[in-house]
Amino acid sequence: MLKTYALLCCLLIATNFYSQTDEEVLKKIYYNTLTNGKSYEWLNYLSNQIGSRLSGSLGAERAVDFTKEELDKLGLDQVWLQPVMVPKWVRGAKEYAYIETKPGKTNIVNICALGGSVATPSLGIKAHIVEVKTFEELEALGKANIEGKIVFFNRPMQADLIQTHEAYGGCVNQRYQGAVQAAKYGAIGVIVRSMNLRLDDLPHTGSMTYDDLPVEKRIPSAAISTNDAEILSTMLQLDKNIKLYFKQNCQQLKDVQSYNVIGEITGSQYPKEYMLVGGHLDSWDLGDGSHDDGAGVVQSMEVLRLFKECGIKPKRSIRVVLFMNEENGLRGAKKYAEEAKQKNENHIVALESDAGGFTPRGFSFECSDANFNQVLSWQHLFKPYLIHYFEKGGSGSDVGPLKTDKNVVAGLRPDSQRYFDHHHASNDTFDAVNKRELELGAGTMTALMYLFDKYGIK
Repeated sequence: MLKTYALLCCLLIATNFYSQTDEEVLKKIYYNTLTNGKSYEWLNYLSNQIGSRLSGSLGAERAVDFTKEELDKLGLDQVWLQPVMVPKWVRGAKEYAYIETKPGKTNIVNICALGGSVATPSLGIKAHIVEVKTFEELEALGKANIEGKIVFFNRPMQADLIQTHEAYGGCVNQRYQGAVQAAKYGAIGVIVRSMNLRLDDLPHTGSMTYDDLPVEKRIPSAAISTNDAEILSTMLQLDKNIKLYFKQNCQQLKDVQSYNVIGEITGSQYPKEYMLVGGHLDSWDLGDGSHDDGAGVVQSMEVLRLFKECGIKPKRSIRVVLFMNEENGLRGAKKYAEEAKQKNENHIVALESDAGGFTPRGFSFECSDANFNQVLSWQHLFKPYLIHYFEKGGSGSDVGPLKTDKNVVAGLRPDSQRYFDHHHASNDTFDAVNKRELELGAGTMTALMYLFDKYGIK
């Protein structure tokens, strides 16, 4: 009798909640995140008490423990850790580099090793420099002009592209594949212009690959700050005989065990239909990873907290997944998708936040026309919050493996104009995140998930 009464009470609460208009529910969501939010507090701890969280590091391990503990406090139906083996790359002592115009006359420049790179020999390397902007230029120069030299990839991000992620995509291949391409022609090292739209002294790291290149043929690869890239290029125009010296001490160790952190509110009507929100828990090691992707982590956690705080009893199960190893391997995303497929789990929606904690502008969606048209019918609900960007496009690296022909995968799209000022650099720190902008992003994600829960997908 008591169980029946409790069930009736729950159904009555849910009925009363869904009798509210969508406008009223969204207003409640935004009110709670802006006046009583937890995302900024969580990010403060993640950034300032834990710090950088490179896969396999102590920081990553501590972040797993912290986020699981905080999810446990929310009173979710389930919280668990999903084991995943991840790479462990360590930077070692700070890198050092200079331009030599003649023996004894040098200018120090700012560099950092790219993630996954091998070290230089213990005494470093010094050689003449070949500047190129494309792999085609590299091929045209050939082995005769490259062997024994350092290749300098100096293709800037395209400044006239309003979508800065498009500008990033247009030049990131030189960072990721530059060493493989240069090694074909006998280069002994690679220096890559940082992926950054502004001119500053901060080198930006990021992942690179050697593909199947034998270990003995791998060459060290580093990023150089945009200011120093400009200086180096100018000096080369004046004197082709200048040399570059650099030394780095990084190494690749054996894989170690880490975890995805997962929390769930079980759906009341359709518990086998899953809606996912997530970000990646790992970060690069130069800053504390506040924008990339501490912001996405705490925003995703806040979605489930806001569901509970606002009294939303989801009809479908909603999960937060904090993925490990997005930055240099996507091991967490692949592991989660693999187990979801094995369990035949039906993920109807997956939403990722991995574009920084700046002011939210909207979402990009990968989905059918029918589902996209449904999303467009909700656009007017977001306009009072100045959220106008609803477009088809990419979603995110971690939710990508969950994509099917029937579901919806999406990415939160904040204003991106300042994102690459911080991306993978030492200034990706807590002080660069605005509290209100972060909270608006969390509210925007929650609002979208509420609508998908209420209306389902087509």
